[in-house]
Amino acid sequence: MTKKAGGLIAEFKEFISRGNVVDMAVGVIIGGAFKAIADSLVGDILMPLISLLTKKVSFEDMVWVVGGGQTVIPYGNFLAAILNFLITALAIFLLVKAINRFRKKEEVAPPKPPATSPEAALLTEIRDLLKEQKK
Repeated sequence: MTKKAGGLIAEFKEFISRGNVVDMAVGVIIGGAFKAIADSLVGDILMPLISLLTKKVSFEDMVWVVGGGQTVIPYGNFLAAILNFLITALAIFLLVKAINRFRKKEEVAPPKPPATSPEAALLTEIRDLLKEQKK
């Protein structure tokens, strides 16, 4: 039982130390922090403007009454959630795009192929001589 637990811990340490997992964790944290900004942008700026255009007092007032007034579907809240998602997704996309552009600038030219060994150079010379003799 101890061996399995030690193996599990070692496997978890290997998993967590991979670069992709750390990058993903950072992305999730940044996305979560950005959500508050997106919520404020949608709730405090965009929704009042849209409400003004639709002649509604607020997005909470945007409802669809069904069944003679027995059922109320608040579609305004759903629209606000969609806008929040789209703004957050756009911001994350732009952030990732900027990071990728920065990483491409950091990339160094590919390393030169290793110099051929003296044996390989000699074999190449022999091959070329044999080709000339056949002609």
